[in-house]
Parts: sequence; C-alpha cells; structure tokens
Amino acid sequence: MHYNPGWNDSSVNLLHVQAVGPGDSLHYVWSSIGAPAVLLVATQSPSSALRVNWSQLLSPSPAGAVWIEPPDSVVYSTAVVFTRLFEFSEAKPLGELFYPTYDLAEFSWDSLNHTLNHTALTAELRGVPAADPGGGFSNGSLAFQITAFEASGRAGRLPSLLHTADSSQLEFILAGVAPRGNSSRFVLEMATVEEAGAVRRLRSQRSIDDEYTPTIFEVLSLVAEPQNSSSTLGFLQWKATAYGSRSPRREDGIQCRAQGLQEANWSLPLSSLLQAYFGHSLASSCTISALNVTFGGEEGEVYREKRYLSWSVLLGFGEPPRDSFSPLVISIAAVALGTPLAMLLLGSCLLLLARRRRYSEYEPIN
Repeated sequence: MHYNPGWNDSSVNLLHVQAVGPGDSLHYVWSSIGAPAVLLVATQSPSSALRVNWSQLLSPSPAGAVWIEPPDSVVYSTAVVFTRLFEFSEAKPLGELFYPTYDLAEFSWDSLNHTLNHTALTAELRGVPAADPGGGFSNGSLAFQITAFEASGRAGRLPSLLHTADSSQLEFILAGVAPRGNSSRFVLEMATVEEAGAVRRLRSQRSIDDEYTPTIFEVLSLVAEPQNSSSTLGFLQWKATAYGSRSPRREDGIQCRAQGLQEANWSLPLSSLLQAYFGHSLASSCTISALNVTFGGEEGEVYREKRYLSWSVLLGFGEPPRDSFSPLVISIAAVALGTPLAMLLLGSCLLLLARRRRYSEYEPIN
C-alpha cells in the first residue's frame, strides 16, 4: 500500500494498493481528487508499476497523468466513482420529497494517511461537505473504509462477505449525519467506467442458506462482461442489506435495494483520477453506467434512531466469489429430508413383516 507515491503533500489523497502474483499483478488506485473513485487495473506482468505526473493530475486538464508501465502489460482496466448522495422522505400524501443533493465531488476529505494501517491493510477516507448550509454534517461525516486481502476468507463482521486475494472490500459509512426529514431515506449514486468491448450487468442470486448473514437470502453482483462472451472481467458484489450499528447484529439490518442499472448519458461529476487514466477516450469510447443503491425501509426509523449506516461491497477481478452450502445447512437438510424417508422405509419393512407373519399361521389347503 503506497500513499501519494512520488508526492509529499497530504492535502490530496491517492492510495495505491498492488497485489503481485508469480506472473501478473493487480492495481487498485483509490482517490478523493474530485469525486471519490477507485481505478482497477489487471496486468500480465509481476513488475508492472503505477506512474503519476502530479502536476498534470492536479491541473485543470489531467488527461494522461496516470498510467501503468509497461503499457502493453495491461489486460483489463475499469473504474468505479461515487458521485452523489441523495436524501428523500415519504411526505404523505404528496409522495416523495427530495432534499438538496450532496455532491461528493464538493466534499472536503481528511488525509487518508492518518488512518492507513499497513499491517491490517486498511484505510479510511472521511469527509464532509465543503459547504453545509443545512448543518446536517455538523456532528457527522461520510466515510469509505478500504480493506485489501492477502488470502481468501470471510469478513468477521456482518454481512460477512466472502472474499479472495484478488478482491478488496469497501464499506460506505454514514455516521452522525442529521436527517432532514422524520422518515429520511438515503440513496448512494455510483457509476462504473468500462473501456470499449465490455458492458456491465446486474445479477441477483438467491439462496436458502443465510448462516453467515441471517435473514438475508439475496446477493447482488454488478459484473463486467465482454460483449461477445459470457466470461466475467470484474465485479462489485454485495448482500441486500445495510446495518445501523458499529457492531452490527441481525436486528440492526437496514433494507438495501438497487434501483436499476442504466447508461449515464447525462453529465456526472467524474473524478480527476478517471480523466487522468482514461484520457479523452472517457467521453468518446468508454461506457459509463450508473446505479442507485437505496437504504432504508418505508419509514426509515433505524437510521433516525441510531444515526449510523454502513454498507459493504466487494470489488475485484474475474468471477465474484460464490457461497457453497455450509456443512450446517447440509446437515439440517439431511436430517429434515432423511428422517421422513427413514420412517417411510422402516414402516414399509414392518408392514411387510407383519403381513408375512399373518399368513404363516395357516396350513395350505392342498
């Protein structure tokens, strides 16, 4: 993990996380220059390196300021940018009432270097609006907690996402922010950038196994696929829940819904990092897709009471991890299905024995 590589000023944030394998390497580049974003680049060289032209990156024209060397080692690159936070309430009987939008490109972000933990491979990007006339962030903040992994495993805290060494976890946290309505619900808008030849699709997978995330049976994946192939290049994956506590339990669950993936034809407040890496192709040949994730039930009571919301999402390359049925669920299913079957077989055997014993008491007529 490298903070602002080649730059000594902590007034801006750029975190480079690199995972090196025997024949390839993966690059995650997190930044809060403009809207907070992450750039994901997979290369076929274990010695590939990130290069940054800082003076150009911080200029009004950052195209070409960020690149990977050697350039021909790059096999896939994509990006995710978190653009806006919406807040609305159910103002009956008038319908939904939207409040002024929080534009994340206009936030003031703390130095990420203060929270960087090289041992745990974690960091936290925390910010507040540069201008907050309503005072909603006077005692609160919005944060993105970043976690990288060295091996496969499962997060210890709910929602206990399954991860691999090729993935990183991002936790979106809204803490202490005063809601502007009695039943406010929040919506996080994010956009993905794909180079020509790749498209994003939203998948939903349901399972009866909720051992690791009680009462949650749906996993959502935003996958990148080649246009003429069913293989997966990269993904975002999350479970259909958020939580309203720093130490989440099942009863702290907050409803989480994805509101349709659509092509972003409108102007989005993109990150300088994305303009620096994709350059002029960002507007000409890249596909930008937007997705809204809504938090809160019909009444939004959980956040109003606890003033805390956390949502975890996994980002990575290749196929998203898939949970197999755990031994506990297999054992329960075996008992539930096996007991009636065993009783049926035992009953059939007893019936056959009883019938044989009944007819054996009589002598043949002839």
